[in-house]
Amino acid sequence: MLGMAAAMALTAGGAHAQALVYCSEGSPEGFDPALYTAGTTFDASSHPIYNQLVEFKVGTTETQPGLAESYEVSEDGMTITFNLRQGVKFHSNDMFTPTRDFNADDVIFTFDRQGNPENPYNEVSGGTWEYFNGMSMPDLIKEIEKVDDYTVAFHLNRPEAPFIANMAMDFASIVSKEYADAMLEAGTPEMVNQAPIGTGPFTFQAYQKDAVVRYVRNDDYWGDPAKVEALIFAITPDASVRYQKVQAGECHVMAYPNPADIEAMKADDGVEVLEQEGLNVGYLAYNTQVAPYDNPTVRKALNMAIDKQAIIDVVFQGSGQIAKNPIPPTMWSYSDATVDDAYDPEAAKAMLEEAGVSDLSMKIWAMPVQRPYNPNARRMAELMQSDFAEIGVDVEIVSYEWGEYLERSKATDRDGAVLLGWTGDNGDPDNFLAVLLGCDAVGGSNRAQWCNEEFDEVVKAAKVTSDQAERTKLYEEAQAIFKDQAPWATIAHSVVYMVTRPEVDGYVVHPLGGHIFNQVGLK
Repeated sequence: MLGMAAAMALTAGGAHAQALVYCSEGSPEGFDPALYTAGTTFDASSHPIYNQLVEFKVGTTETQPGLAESYEVSEDGMTITFNLRQGVKFHSNDMFTPTRDFNADDVIFTFDRQGNPENPYNEVSGGTWEYFNGMSMPDLIKEIEKVDDYTVAFHLNRPEAPFIANMAMDFASIVSKEYADAMLEAGTPEMVNQAPIGTGPFTFQAYQKDAVVRYVRNDDYWGDPAKVEALIFAITPDASVRYQKVQAGECHVMAYPNPADIEAMKADDGVEVLEQEGLNVGYLAYNTQVAPYDNPTVRKALNMAIDKQAIIDVVFQGSGQIAKNPIPPTMWSYSDATVDDAYDPEAAKAMLEEAGVSDLSMKIWAMPVQRPYNPNARRMAELMQSDFAEIGVDVEIVSYEWGEYLERSKATDRDGAVLLGWTGDNGDPDNFLAVLLGCDAVGGSNRAQWCNEEFDEVVKAAKVTSDQAERTKLYEEAQAIFKDQAPWATIAHSVVYMVTRPEVDGYVVHPLGGHIFNQVGLK
């Protein structure tokens, strides 16, 4: 396997060397995607190592066959039958060599461990299954039936319009039951998360925290083989350092450049700048279960104190637009009718007084990493700190290591408001409105800990009809309730930029935010 020194020697002159180096922005939390929600983790796990039953065509939100060659949906929408691909090989490692091909047992195990408290893997590695729970899967899935070795039927308790798209998401990556059983027997079940085995285009080699992840091409891959022999993630949290590495030929691709550097990068002949409207939203989530943030008037008042235009100018340097809804304007059902909270510090002050709130001290949590929806959370928090000071609110800014930040911010008794955001996983509004704001996601992906029955009913009604016009009406209604109740301050939707070296061939900016390298070669 290529060592880091060899990888770093991949200058423009070494274009024939077959290792692609990606300068990533942070460390993955682990390598079992169902346990997590961060794009940083999916980039290092689900995309290179695993497959799903259906997959998104890179660069689109359109699904195509994955580990299932085809599927049928029953007339009542309550049974989805997947016909599985035969002859698919799992990877092997020093601890495990598979004795059989991928089959129905792996599909059933993948989902059973997430929803069945009796499954021995249900609580392994923390077992929070944020997506599975946040998407109401425990209520939705009645039973998963093994029809035969290569046919699996999902029997549902109700129709679910986004079900096929959901099955293409990262949490639905298929893991090996045989590997899981072997690790359980060895007394090391956590290895499924630490030394991953999948069916994907690359096999996992090694991970050095905060430094490097190494993969090699899976030559037994059932699909189109990867174009490069090795893939290396060089973990580089500082955007300026990532850019220097790309210029020096030490990395071929980098994520999330500093918005202030974009113009210079566009003028730099040694790099290419790709850009696309992001399917994303950045927000500040209040903890609506803790006083005084349990009062919508207080939340509205704080929203009216935030100068969002200043944030767009300073933090996004013009590469974002003010957000008024919890879903991006590029998504169907986006409500143009929504009126944003006005920036009005005087009115904000009066509203806090009216709510009986004075001498308020609060924490604002700032992410330690750059995300597509927030290029500099610390700077954003500082601007908010200054805005809130204008209305007599004292702000302390706190931060934690990325994995810890995500874990701690899920607590229902969390102190303060947390800066976070979301990039769509499947092109469906449900993926924002239910996953981030539904009652089933409280204590998980719903960082506002907000459970509003009226909102929840509307979003659940939208799931069970496949009529897009009807769903649109319901989602517009949900956006109106959200705006009225203000569990978040909606901040921005951003343009996503990626920077590559000229010898990189076939890299596509994916609308769902993932960095995917199986189709990428080096000229």
